[in-house]
Amino acid sequence: MWYSLRKFIFLRKERAAVQWETCSERETEAAGARLAARLHPGSVVALYGGLGMGKTAFVRGMAEGMGLSAEVSSPTFALVHEYGGTPPLVHFDMYRVNGWEDLDSTGFFDYIGRGAVLAVEWSENIEAALPPDAIRVRFEALGETKRRITVTGVEEDRCG
Repeated sequence: MWYSLRKFIFLRKERAAVQWETCSERETEAAGARLAARLHPGSVVALYGGLGMGKTAFVRGMAEGMGLSAEVSSPTFALVHEYGGTPPLVHFDMYRVNGWEDLDSTGFFDYIGRGAVLAVEWSENIEAALPPDAIRVRFEALGETKRRITVTGVEEDRCG
C-alpha cells in the first residue's frame, strides 16, 4: 500500500526530519497517509511549496490515513474546508492571506483551540502565526512528477 517511497532520515539541530522522494500523485498521497497515522488532536501540518507541487495530494493522503472518505480539494477560494473525523481534519489555503486581519477571518485561531488536525497550504504566508510545534512539510520538484518531501518537527519513530 505504501508504494515505493524512498525514505531518508537525518537529524538537524536535534529535530528529526523524514524525507521521501515520490514519483507520482499516488505516492505523494501515500506519504501524506503515512504522516497522518502519527498525528494527534491539535497537530498543525504546515505545507510549503509552489503551485502544482503536490500539497493537496498530500492532504488527500492525510485524510485517507485518518480514515476519512471525504473528497479533498484545494480550498483556494473558500480558504478552508472541513472534512470531519475524530479528530476533525481542517484544510486551509493561505495563498490569498495578506495580514493578520485576513488570517483571523479564516477562523485559523479558533480551529487551533478546538483540537482539530490542521493542514495549512501556503504556510509561508503565515509563518509568524504558526505554533512552534507545527510539523513542517516542504515540497521540492525533482522532475515533472518527481518530488522530494521533507517533514520536520516529528520524531523519527512517528513517521515509520
